[in-house]
Amino acid sequence: MRTDTIFYQLFQTFSGLLFELIGQPVEKAAGYQFTSLEIKEKAFRLDGIFIAEAEAIDKPIYFVEIQFQKNLGFYWEFIAEINIYLNQYRPPQAWQAIAIFPKRNLDIEALTAYQREMVKRS
Repeated sequence: MRTDTIFYQLFQTFSGLLFELIGQPVEKAAGYQFTSLEIKEKAFRLDGIFIAEAEAIDKPIYFVEIQFQKNLGFYWEFIAEINIYLNQYRPPQAWQAIAIFPKRNLDIEALTAYQREMVKRS
């Protein structure tokens, strides 16, 4: 695992430094532990992607997932798939994520880390 050694040592030694840099009180560092993590990537497969022709950069990319069973980690996995795609292909277009559930009760209502616009169709 590679880390930026100088900054790693600085943040290890001066735990309040990050909060100082972002304009927050140094006291907010209490209760935090600074570490470096290696994140392993599992294989992901998107159900579908609607991609416009290369020259049509004004048309967004649509990432589509169809979910037929309750999965509390669904949105986290979907967002991870999208971010891996965006990192690998770096498209210039805007994008939207679309999740399709055959029954409303399969959707996970509590999603706080990301903005969600729900369109419900019967």
